[in-house]
Amino acid sequence: MDIFKTTNGPVQGFRASAGVVAVLGIPYAAPPFGANRFREPFPAPAWTKVRDCTTFGPVAPQSAQLPGAPVWSPDDDDILTVNIWTPATEGGRLPVLVWIHGGAYTFGSSAQPDFDGTALARANLVVVTFNYRLGFEGFGHVPAAEATAYPDNRGLLDQVAALRWVRENIAAFGGDPGKVTVAGQSSGAASVACLMVMDRARGLFHRAIAHSAASPCYTLEIAAATTREIAAAASCPATAQGLTSVTPEALVIASDRVVDDYRRDPASGSRHYDPSLYAPVLDGDVLPTDPLTGIAAGASRGVDLLVCHTTEEYWLLDAVGSSTKVTTDEQLAHFVEDFGLPDSLVAGYRVAMPHAPVLDVYLAVFGDLLFGEYSNRLAELHAQAGGQAFLSRFDRRRTGPNGVVRAWHCADIPFTFGNLDTDCLAFLIGGAPTPADHGLARHMMRAWVDFATTGNPGWPSVNSSPIQVKIWSTDDDSEEDRTAAIRRLWVKTDFPVLYP
Repeated sequence: MDIFKTTNGPVQGFRASAGVVAVLGIPYAAPPFGANRFREPFPAPAWTKVRDCTTFGPVAPQSAQLPGAPVWSPDDDDILTVNIWTPATEGGRLPVLVWIHGGAYTFGSSAQPDFDGTALARANLVVVTFNYRLGFEGFGHVPAAEATAYPDNRGLLDQVAALRWVRENIAAFGGDPGKVTVAGQSSGAASVACLMVMDRARGLFHRAIAHSAASPCYTLEIAAATTREIAAAASCPATAQGLTSVTPEALVIASDRVVDDYRRDPASGSRHYDPSLYAPVLDGDVLPTDPLTGIAAGASRGVDLLVCHTTEEYWLLDAVGSSTKVTTDEQLAHFVEDFGLPDSLVAGYRVAMPHAPVLDVYLAVFGDLLFGEYSNRLAELHAQAGGQAFLSRFDRRRTGPNGVVRAWHCADIPFTFGNLDTDCLAFLIGGAPTPADHGLARHMMRAWVDFATTGNPGWPSVNSSPIQVKIWSTDDDSEEDRTAAIRRLWVKTDFPVLYP
């Protein structure tokens, strides 16, 4: 029987495949509701009997319904759980990869089929994924007389609690608590960047992987203004008492209402284009500084960093209808003004993308603003501050059943986890995987395993001169020439780390 002893009690998993045991839905903290709501995570209650851990725990409050993943129910309480995939060997001390899912700090879960850790475990990693608080529950600002009563960045505090659980328990599953790599994509990658500059997370991990890190952080003023909007939509006072008096479901519904209002109002500023309401808050306590500033100051120079972004990030958001369409020169000029970008930047994109329609120029600029350029700067600033950093770009594209599938946001993750054959992920990669796709997945998985094991993914670091960038593609027809031209444009641009 696959029974493991944790600090809270024994747990039983199951054989996910030959040579891999999965243990799912282990509580790492107490349910964050009732008296625990809007507070730092509390320790999970202990148990004495063997706990059945063969199914994922419930997801955090959200309205999203993602393919192949469970949906949230208002009756779900025990949402702070970890999942583990481990090689079925005795006495190992294997490197550990802890994965933080993305989803604009608002949706998603560790139960998404993209994040099944079986293939990486077969490659001799112990893989951990977990859920954390999202939306207002995790990142909404709760006004209080004492800031410590209802701290900001509760989702980040959950992540720290999960990493502490890993440090205390992972040896029981064959993992080495002294060789932990924390990894994530999109808002999960931005969370990784935040953890790199947080005192509370210091020493809990030794390497970091960030795929398509999302750029914005919010000031307390922005977070407080968002709280007032959410409270008005929920018909409650924007106070601690008012917010705790309404249910998590009511705040999810209110958040969706506010998002819809931004989408309908072209005069609403930067949030009109991608109305993500929640982001890490620069509260001066949990998150003392934005990651770019902290990393540039050397806050994480002892942590090895592997960064990747896709070359056509924002095309996915357009394809799934979550981004405002910008199709005219007038709309594009308005977008540039709303984000405070120089006109010369768009002019440079037009030169680099001759004959491209306005929509494509907009998607390219927005994708680099949100993900691509931010990812590049994370790696470069880390290296300049004395840390070891590696940079890569995912540039694989193909023609699928519904047309061209670009190197867009999220498309790289099924390759790094080795989950190409999962039916519900076919949209991301453009249909059934080809032999070349499987070859690319093997190379990308090997880079993750080697980095988690040795700190070197297999190519020169950013510290080398000239800077070396690994391009992930299934052929030689990559966009690296255009990417290099675009990078030269951004080097001359004052990158905004705070908006709206």
